[in-house]
Amino acid sequence: MIYDYEYFKKEIYSLTTIDLNAYKEKQMKRRIDTLIAKHKIVGYDKYVQVLKTDRELFEEFVGYITINVSEFYRNPEQWKYLDETVIPELIQRFGKNLKIWSAACSTGDEPYSLVMALSRHVPLQQIHIYATDLDKQVIAKAKTGLYNEKSIEGVPEDLKKKYFTKIGPSYKIADEIKARVDFHQHNLLKDAYPTEYHLIVCRNVLIYFTEEAKDEVFRKYYHSLAKGGMLFIGSTEQIMNYREIGFERKSSFYYVKPL
Repeated sequence: MIYDYEYFKKEIYSLTTIDLNAYKEKQMKRRIDTLIAKHKIVGYDKYVQVLKTDRELFEEFVGYITINVSEFYRNPEQWKYLDETVIPELIQRFGKNLKIWSAACSTGDEPYSLVMALSRHVPLQQIHIYATDLDKQVIAKAKTGLYNEKSIEGVPEDLKKKYFTKIGPSYKIADEIKARVDFHQHNLLKDAYPTEYHLIVCRNVLIYFTEEAKDEVFRKYYHSLAKGGMLFIGSTEQIMNYREIGFERKSSFYYVKPL
């Protein structure tokens, strides 16, 4: 039997429930081949056997293929628009107890940014962010709340002074911010989606997905939103068929489910 990439995808699905068919093959295969070469393992079959028996390499693999690149207030102008336009509009529409989902939240930079952005409009104790990611390791890192200087570069100075403490070369986010985020493991391609959300934030994640997988996720987000709710996507993304799905476009990176 030739242990090819098709075999590997099936084995990985049974091991992790991660469907590699949903990712752009050339890009993903290159990442996996690099990882296999790093450990001097020959062939997909041998690598599968290693993943079944070595917990450390298994967790490294999941972390590596789920592509965790994140930073606070990434693309600051889009967060400025969130602060000045989107949040006030959502509060006017739904009140101050907003239901917000940070999907594919990576190491927590995004949901914690959301808490800080909302803190300008809503008392902290009224803020609750539901944050999800496929990778248990990054969720654990997010809960720790330690970041390097580059990660927090985009945070407005007043919020940086208020909510971060320098510990050696790292910066620790305040417990009062951490307490407002509820982290859960979630697979965007497999698990059920929560409903009646006022804002869903999912940025710079779906660029790695095939067009079919992207379309499926955007449609699910549409159904997850309450009427009048908004989807905030990344600067590298756009929803080509947003009208067909049912969205109205509010700005380059914000889409609204009509009332």
